[in-house]
Amino acid sequence: MRTLPADLADAVARQIVAASLTEDPDRAYQHALAARRLAARVGVVRETCGIAAYRAGNWADALAELRAARRLTGRNSYLPLMADCERALGRLDRALALVSGPESRGLDRATEIELRIVESGIRRDQGLPEAAVVALQLPEIGAGRPYAGSARLFYAYADALLDAGREKEARDWFGRAAAADTRDETDAIERFEELDEIEFADLDDPADLDDPADLDDLP
Repeated sequence: MRTLPADLADAVARQIVAASLTEDPDRAYQHALAARRLAARVGVVRETCGIAAYRAGNWADALAELRAARRLTGRNSYLPLMADCERALGRLDRALALVSGPESRGLDRATEIELRIVESGIRRDQGLPEAAVVALQLPEIGAGRPYAGSARLFYAYADALLDAGREKEARDWFGRAAAADTRDETDAIERFEELDEIEFADLDDPADLDDPADLDDLP
């Protein structure tokens, strides 16, 4: 925001900070829009507006703002959010084009992983649950150890496994996501406990117990 006069830069910065700190997504988006009205040609402003719109579920607005931010900044780190917006709008072919197109090459590893998470969601929307699992079988999954930002990847992998009908594996990975989620980014612990209860319920199912009549046949 160095291009802005000092007083204007200060006003814009206050709105950006408010958008970042406000917990209510709709109110946060209003703060971002206020910053946009003051400085629509500043990349960080359009980025903030795009992210706020995304969190508020305004997919079309988020996509437009993130495209503008990308033009202004030249960054491709917005691609996962842009692809997820296309997915939310039901435009799966466009979403996949962003995930696998030429823009997706040469990204930092964190952005690559986010793209794979979005791709997994797209495959699930296409009715391809096993392909959704494969999309997330990355080296970070193979290592199985938490790293910075691993909670989202582990959670997405668990969700994909569950959608593919692999409940026991899903339970394990929700547990790993919960252990890695030190900032409460996900509801992994709740999902783990739900599957834990289902597993115990299955163990308690009378159908799993020996038929008393069978016991009469024992020597």
